[in-house]
Amino acid sequence: MAKQGNRSSVIGITSTIPVEIVFAAGLRPVDLNNVFINSSEPERLISQAESAGFSHNICAWIKGIYSTVINHDVKKVIAVTGGDCSNTIALAEILARRGVEIIPFDYPLDRDGDFLRAQIERLSISLSTSWSDVRAARLRLKRIRDKLRELDRLTFIDNVVTGFENHLFLVSSSDFRSDPEVYESDLDEFLIEVGEREPKKDEIRLGYLGVPPIFGDLYEYIESLGGRVVFNEVQRQFSIPYDNEDIVEDYLDYTYPYDAEGRIEDIKRAIKERGLDGLIHYTQTFCFRQLYDIILRENLPIPILTLEGDRPGRIDSRTGIRIEAFLEMLDDRSYNV
Repeated sequence: MAKQGNRSSVIGITSTIPVEIVFAAGLRPVDLNNVFINSSEPERLISQAESAGFSHNICAWIKGIYSTVINHDVKKVIAVTGGDCSNTIALAEILARRGVEIIPFDYPLDRDGDFLRAQIERLSISLSTSWSDVRAARLRLKRIRDKLRELDRLTFIDNVVTGFENHLFLVSSSDFRSDPEVYESDLDEFLIEVGEREPKKDEIRLGYLGVPPIFGDLYEYIESLGGRVVFNEVQRQFSIPYDNEDIVEDYLDYTYPYDAEGRIEDIKRAIKERGLDGLIHYTQTFCFRQLYDIILRENLPIPILTLEGDRPGRIDSRTGIRIEAFLEMLDDRSYNV
């Protein structure tokens, strides 16, 4: 979170939005999901929300966002009410009744460019900034986004970046940790460090699909069994890895808020480009996106292991056994080719 003295400049976000607008307005975006999951006691935040009336069968991320806003006294939140979790709509109403200013932002389900441009204009007006300032902020952030593309390349081509390291930098690009200057400095140091590493070899190459995991040790566990994630689907999308000329095009290409077809095309490219042996599809308990598992299985050409997570913590023994069996199966397939 931002320092106490800068509280008035903090604006929470419930999911990835055109963050260029927030920076253009001189504000500090804070991805509430990241604050929740990186807190010292994420389970306590969930329990706090349940004590406030949130039922057990509401997604843990929604409960975590609620408690994060309340505990950190966040006064303003951009709520993605179209293209993300449908529970965000009700969450926004609850927060508004707690005195939080809510600014809605909708992605068009049909990828209508005019609609998205209107949403970007509306958000810019709400935050008292202009198109010229947004364009300048976009150019500033594009320099960092290009470096994130290099980090991703070092993950699957040079093989010197772990799946977890890839995940950490990409997932935090939703808000650039509220400070692009510090974020870029950390990224620069990391890129120098990994340039001196020896490439990783003889691993089962995996793609990770779906929202970021609530498990804290997933990547570590996979690597302990001889696998490595070289494609983080949604985290990579958070980094807006495109080379467009316009912010509207950037967020039309961003696959997460739209239908499955764009995701399928993106994943198929990754399977071929990154030489993936298998896919792990993470689904969050009580999330409507679990249904996308059907579509992904029907349209993707390599084996998929579907995992489900509910509350923060380490991988349970049953999930661990399933991951181990999946990697053994992929390893057997590679020897039999």
